[in-house]
Amino acid sequence: MKHTYKITGMTCDGCKAKVEKELKNVAGVTDVSVDLNKAEAEVTMKHHIETTTLKNALPDKYELSEKKETNVFSSTNEGVQEEEKSKWQQLTPLFLILGYITVTAVLLNYKEWNLGEAMFDFMGLFYIVFSFFKLLDLKGFPDSFRMYDPLAKVIPVYSWIYPFIETALGLMFLMRFQTEIALIATIIILGITTIGVTKTLLDKKAIQCACLGTALKLPMTQATFIENAIMLIMAFWMLVKTTLY
Repeated sequence: MKHTYKITGMTCDGCKAKVEKELKNVAGVTDVSVDLNKAEAEVTMKHHIETTTLKNALPDKYELSEKKETNVFSSTNEGVQEEEKSKWQQLTPLFLILGYITVTAVLLNYKEWNLGEAMFDFMGLFYIVFSFFKLLDLKGFPDSFRMYDPLAKVIPVYSWIYPFIETALGLMFLMRFQTEIALIATIIILGITTIGVTKTLLDKKAIQCACLGTALKLPMTQATFIENAIMLIMAFWMLVKTTLY
C-alpha cells in the first residue's frame, strides 16, 4: 500500500536524501519517494504504519503529516479562493516584520522628518533583520540559496558569504557610510536574485528557503519576490535622488 505525506522543513537535496533514508529505515517500509518542490513523500509499506511512527523516525527539523485530500465536489473558484486566502495568511508574518521595520524607521526620523533618511533606516534595518534569519540556519541556507540564485549556482562560496554581505550593507545604510555604493550593490545583488526568483515563479516551482521559510513557514517564492521588489524600488529611487541632488 502507498500513502502520501506532507513534509515541512526540507530546504535542499540533502534534506530530501535524509528524509528518504530515515523513512526507509522504518520497519515495514519498502520504498520512499520524496518530491522536494511539492514537499511531499510517497511511502510504500507492507502494512499500515501509524503516522506517529513515521514522524518520530525523522529528525526534529522535519515535520511529517498526513496529506489532506481535496474535496472533488468543491467548485474550482471556491478552491482557488481558499488557496489564495491560505497563501496570504501564510505571508502575514512577513508583512508584520515589514510593518515593524517601517514603524521603527518612521520613529527614528519623526522629529526632523526626512523621507530619504527614513528610507535609509528602513533599508538598513531590513538587511539586518533578514540576515539574522539566514544566520539562524547558516548550514542549510547556502544549499537552498543555490536552488534559485544564478550567481550562487556559479560561485558556491557566494551563498556562504551572502548573509554577511547583507549585514554589511545594513550597517552601511544605518551608519550612512558610502550609501551610494551600498545602493548600487543592492541593485546588483538583489537584481540577480530577483531574476532567479522570477524564473522560479514562471516555472511554477517553490523555493525551499532555509531562512524565513524554515523559521516562519512562509511560501518563500512569493515572500522573496516581495522583499526584493520593495528593496529594489527604494534603491533605484534613492540612487536617482542622491545622484541628481
